[in-house]
Amino acid sequence: MNSHITKPRLAAFGASNVSPDAESYKDVQNLSKSIARAGWNGITGGHQGMMAAFSEGIHQGGGHIRGVTLERFPTPPGNSFSEEIRADDFFERLSYMIENSDAWLVLPGGLGTLAELAMVWDLLAIRVLKARPLLLYGQMWPPLIAVLKEQLIVSTNQAYSTIQICQTHTDVLQALATSK
Repeated sequence: MNSHITKPRLAAFGASNVSPDAESYKDVQNLSKSIARAGWNGITGGHQGMMAAFSEGIHQGGGHIRGVTLERFPTPPGNSFSEEIRADDFFERLSYMIENSDAWLVLPGGLGTLAELAMVWDLLAIRVLKARPLLLYGQMWPPLIAVLKEQLIVSTNQAYSTIQICQTHTDVLQALATSK
């Protein structure tokens, strides 16, 4: 049996417009390398930015990386995928990533990342999905979550207990270690 089939899979969401020169790109690449060395495989939306950084790190750490790319865009050249799955649209891609992951890592991002977070978070909160780690990594999340706590009308009291904010690589690795 292939070892990538038996390892847990972490889906990562994040900004697509981050340059490989950016410090945040290198940070995510190093984080995901550590995640792979800790026994996790990865899955991303497959394109550039944080997705590429995550994919490269998983690959460098010896993990299997599944890129779920969109038919409307060409496969990114020079990608580090172990495997590519082509999705017809954003909804199919997101559904695949949600359903085929043992945990989710939300990296710094924009509106698309926020939409991905909202979908996973809501499905966890209303218990459509079985409980799994939903980790928000980086400095952007604490103030954003604080505003959401003040402003959102949530359908369930445990909504905020389904997310975990991680400020460091160690936070992410510890959260994943306790979920295996």
